[in-house]
Amino acid sequence: MNTQIPKATTRADRLALALRSGDPSARLQAALTAGTTPEPDFVGPLVARCGVEPDFSVRDMLTWALTRMPRELALPAVLAELDSPVALARSQALHTLSKFGGPATWPALRTEFLHDADPDIARTAWRAAVAVAPEAAHADLARELASELGRGDAETMRSLSRALAALGDAAEPVVAAGTSDPDPAVRIHALATARLLEDPDASFALDPGDASRMATAYSGSRGAH
Repeated sequence: MNTQIPKATTRADRLALALRSGDPSARLQAALTAGTTPEPDFVGPLVARCGVEPDFSVRDMLTWALTRMPRELALPAVLAELDSPVALARSQALHTLSKFGGPATWPALRTEFLHDADPDIARTAWRAAVAVAPEAAHADLARELASELGRGDAETMRSLSRALAALGDAAEPVVAAGTSDPDPAVRIHALATARLLEDPDASFALDPGDASRMATAYSGSRGAH
């Protein structure tokens, strides 16, 4: 029995085939070419590849290529991926939305994404939300983000702190409240975030001594009363 390989007859077909190459460099070049010479029919293959692409650089190029496509076609296709059962597809869709930008994408960033159990999705959602939220939503967004203080490893904490720092004044009250939280992990994280709010260009650093110093100060203030 002869098995024939389907021919790639259109540019979109050829793009889809190139994006399935075993060579990451070839996939990167395919995405770059698609973004350089955009066509409406490229949206489907680009979005489909976002959900399965293992290479970070290629995923980033796929996102760039999608921002070069007609917005009225690309944006709905990316939004649909937010409901994908595949975690990578949801995460990449959130990232791509942040690159589209504009308050029009804000309603799609549902609160559930900010608190997703998957840290990759949560981190991407934090960055995306900060990028597209209108100023009027900053205070509410800061409260949602602050409820995640103390979560995860250092990378996750750094990502959250950077997101809060990007909100500036809107984040200050909720971060200040976190510095007196009864949970030491929240206090340490909040204090590190407060330092970033004071100096957004500073390096993120957790200081375990913060928790004991805060506990001592808190006990002393209670004893004074």
